Amino acid sequence: MIKEGDLLWQASPERLAEAELTRFIAWLRDRGHAFDGYHQLWQWSVDDLPGFWTAIRDYFGVIMEGEVEQVLTDAPMPRARWFTGTKLNFAENVLKHETLGDPGRTMLHHCSETRPVAALSWADVGGAVRKLATRLRAMGLQPGDRIVAYMPNIPETVIAMLATTAIGATWATAAPEFGPQTVIDRFSQIEPRLVFAVNGYRYGGKDFARAADLERILAALPTAEHLVMLDYVPGAPRPAFGGQVLAWDDLFTGPDIAPADFAYTRVPSDHPLWTLFSSGTTGLPKPIVHGHHGITLEHLKSGAFHLDMNADSTYFCYSTTGWMVWNTLMIGPMLGGKVTLYDGHPAHPDARELWRIIERTRVTNFGVSPGFMGIVRANGIQPGQHFDLSALRSIFMTGSPSTPEIMAWVHEAVKQDCYVTTQSGGTEVCSGILAGSSTLPTRAGEIQAPALGCDACAFDEDGKPVVGEVGELVIRQPMPSMPLFFWGDQDFARYTESYFDMFPGVWRHGDRVRFNDHGGAYVLGRSDATLNRHGVRIGSAEIYRTIETFPEIADSLIVCIEEEGGTFYMPLFVQMAAGQGLTEDLKQDIARRLRSERSPRHVPDEIVEVPEIPTTLTGKKMEVPVRKLLLGLPMGKVASRDAMKNPAMLDWFADFAAKRRG
Repeated sequence: MIKEGDLLWQASPERLAEAELTRFIAWLRDRGHAFDGYHQLWQWSVDDLPGFWTAIRDYFGVIMEGEVEQVLTDAPMPRARWFTGTKLNFAENVLKHETLGDPGRTMLHHCSETRPVAALSWADVGGAVRKLATRLRAMGLQPGDRIVAYMPNIPETVIAMLATTAIGATWATAAPEFGPQTVIDRFSQIEPRLVFAVNGYRYGGKDFARAADLERILAALPTAEHLVMLDYVPGAPRPAFGGQVLAWDDLFTGPDIAPADFAYTRVPSDHPLWTLFSSGTTGLPKPIVHGHHGITLEHLKSGAFHLDMNADSTYFCYSTTGWMVWNTLMIGPMLGGKVTLYDGHPAHPDARELWRIIERTRVTNFGVSPGFMGIVRANGIQPGQHFDLSALRSIFMTGSPSTPEIMAWVHEAVKQDCYVTTQSGGTEVCSGILAGSSTLPTRAGEIQAPALGCDACAFDEDGKPVVGEVGELVIRQPMPSMPLFFWGDQDFARYTESYFDMFPGVWRHGDRVRFNDHGGAYVLGRSDATLNRHGVRIGSAEIYRTIETFPEIADSLIVCIEEEGGTFYMPLFVQMAAGQGLTEDLKQDIARRLRSERSPRHVPDEIVEVPEIPTTLTGKKMEVPVRKLLLGLPMGKVASRDAMKNPAMLDWFADFAAKRRG
C-alpha cells in the first residue's frame, strides 16, 4: 500500500542539469545572487518581490517599453500594481517567437471529434492573427472594448483571442456546452461589442446545434454590434441577429501582413487583458479581470520553472474554453514551444483517446485532472504498454487533490521516469499557488512547494502561520497575476469581501491546507465545504481518498450539517459504477475502511445511493449547494442551474431534503 508522503521520483543528474530552473539559478549566480536549490530561491523570491519579478522579465526577454517607476507599488492588496510606467502586450510576447526561428516550424497541433490531427505553423497563426486584428481595428474595435467567444478549444478560438488582445481589447470565453443563462450571467456583466460563435459542436459522438441558444444569448447582450460565425458543425443553422453578421472566413481576405508591418497595442499594467469567471454555484459569477503584465510574467515563470517546459516542449492540457486552464495554453508557445489542442469528450470513443493524441503529436508535457486518471485506471488501461510515450517528460495534474494512489499508479502504468506533479492554483490568479519543480523529489499525494514569488502559507484561526497543522491557505504578499479588479466592482467592495474578509490585508484563498516541515503541502478541500463533526473539522478530500479505492463506486459527495439541539448529520452520497448496486455488505465495508484508515468521526451517518453526483460545468462537486438544501434553503438561493452539468440532480437532492424534514 502506498502511503502519503512516500518518495515516488527524483530527477537524474542529467535531468537536473538541463532543467530550466537550474539554468535560471546559474543565470542569477552570474548576477550576484547565489542559491542552493529551490527552497532558497523561493525564500528570496518572496523576500525581494521587485528583484525576483525583474529577474523574470529580464531572463525571458519580455518585450516591455518605458521606464519602470515602481516594480511594485506601496498600495496594499488588492490595489497593488506592478511595473508602473511601462507598457507591454500579451499577444506580442507569444508571437515574437515567429521571427526568432523558422516561421514554418509547428506552433500548434489540433484535433477534435470532427477534425483529424493537423498542424499550424508560427507563420500560419501569426499571419491569421495580424489579418484578424487589422480587420477588428477597421471595424472600430478599440483598446478596452470587450470581445467574447462562444467557441470550443480549436485553433480559431486561439487566433481570435490573440487578435483581440493584440489590439488591446478585452477577451472572455464561454464553452458552447454552457447553457444560455450561464453565458448571459457572464457576458452581460462585461457588455461586449463583438461576439465570436460556432453554430454547434460535437461531444461524445453527438452533434449539438446552438442557434436557438445563441439567439437567446444575443438578445440579452444589447451592446453587441457584431457577430462572427464559424460553421463548425456542417448543416447546423445560424442564429438570427439584428446587428452585423460576418462569416469567419470573410475576415481573412486581402494580402498577408508581415510581422514588421503590424503594430501591437502595448498597454499599462492596469489595462484589462481578459475576464475569467468564478464557477458561479450561487449568485452571479465573479468577473475576474487580469492584466497583460501579470499574466505574461506569471505564465513564463510557471511554464519554465513549475511545469518543466522549454522551447522544445509540446504542451497538451485537456480543457474546454470554460475553464481557466484554457487561458494557460499559450504558456507553451510563449516559451517558444508547441501546444496541442483537443475539442471533444476525453473518453470518446474510449478512455484511450487522449493517449492516442499524446502519441501522435509527441506531447512532452501533459496536463489533466486526477479524475481522468482515475477513469483510465478503472478501465484497466496501461497507457505505457499500449502507446509510444517516449516524448513524454512531465504530467501535471490539477483541478482537485491528487491521491497518493493515483500518483503512484501514474508512475506504474504510464511512465516510471516521468515528473508527475500535482499542483493547486485558481481562476483568481490564472496560475499556481502551490506548485513544484522537477529539481525536487515528488512524494505521494504531496504538492512539492509554494510557487516562486508566491508567499503562501497556512494560517490558524488567529492568523498565525502553522506547519504540521491544518489551516487556511493564504497569500501574504501580492502576486502579479492577482485580479486587477472585478468588472463593475466599485471601490473593490466585492473583491475585498471575497478574499480579504477573514485576515485584513492577507489573501484567503478558501482552501484548507497542511504544510509539512520540508515545504510540501496537502490540500484537504474547500474551507466552505469543511465537515464539522462534533466540533472536529474534517476535510472532504480525506474521505474521498478512501472512497475512490472502491471499484464499485463511480463518484461520491459528502456533506455535514448541524441540526437543532447541537446534533450533526453527515450523509455520504454515492454514484455506483455501471452494473453495481449499493449493498449492505458494501456499506459496512465503507464504514469499516473509513474507521480504520481515517477515524471513527469520518464514518458517515448514512450512505445513500444517488443517480449522479451534481457538479458544476467545470466538474467541481457541488458540496455547498447540497449542504444548503439539507439545511432547508430554497432551490433558488442554492445554485444556478445553468452553472451545472446535471441540473436535474439538484431536484433529486431537494426531494431528499424535503422527505428528511418530513
